[in-house]
Amino acid sequence: MLKRTALGAALTVALAAAGVAAAAAVTHQSSAASSATAGRGTLHKTKIGNVLATSSGRTLYLFMKDKNGKSACYGQCATYWPPLMKKGALRAGAGVKANLLGTTKRKNGKAQVTYKGHPLYLYKLDHAAGQIAGQRQNFFGGKWYAVSASGAANTKAPPAGGGTSTSTTTTGSTCGIYGCP
Repeated sequence: MLKRTALGAALTVALAAAGVAAAAAVTHQSSAASSATAGRGTLHKTKIGNVLATSSGRTLYLFMKDKNGKSACYGQCATYWPPLMKKGALRAGAGVKANLLGTTKRKNGKAQVTYKGHPLYLYKLDHAAGQIAGQRQNFFGGKWYAVSASGAANTKAPPAGGGTSTSTTTTGSTCGIYGCP
């Protein structure tokens, strides 16, 4: 009985430590991602093809819930899907059409970058160039898709394990950090 109690206590401490570490990582990622600004958009190769990205190669997404060029992603949504904010002049990199770049005003009056009228977002769990963990996620009332060079949603599914390295598979369904779709 004493052995079982000690094991339970050790497991509780380990889980608590893991939770604190995860919370710290999420907090750090959130503050880094929320300060994302753009001046130059590029195309970047991913496992679903070439998609719109920041100059550092981070994939940009559109939110199907957005309407009439206005963002529908605020609060908790914007914590996980930080809007791409304008910084300086917008410039089109190779493969990006300059005439499709623009901005929309957010509720706070700041300018969010748009492409073909779609407000653009990063995904907090994409950490490096070419990652597409946010592709086809269905959270905060709509689907999220990487943006093609034409400004349309790239609806391709990532290959198994391709871009969703933070997800787990349970009984054949893909589950993200927000739960199962």
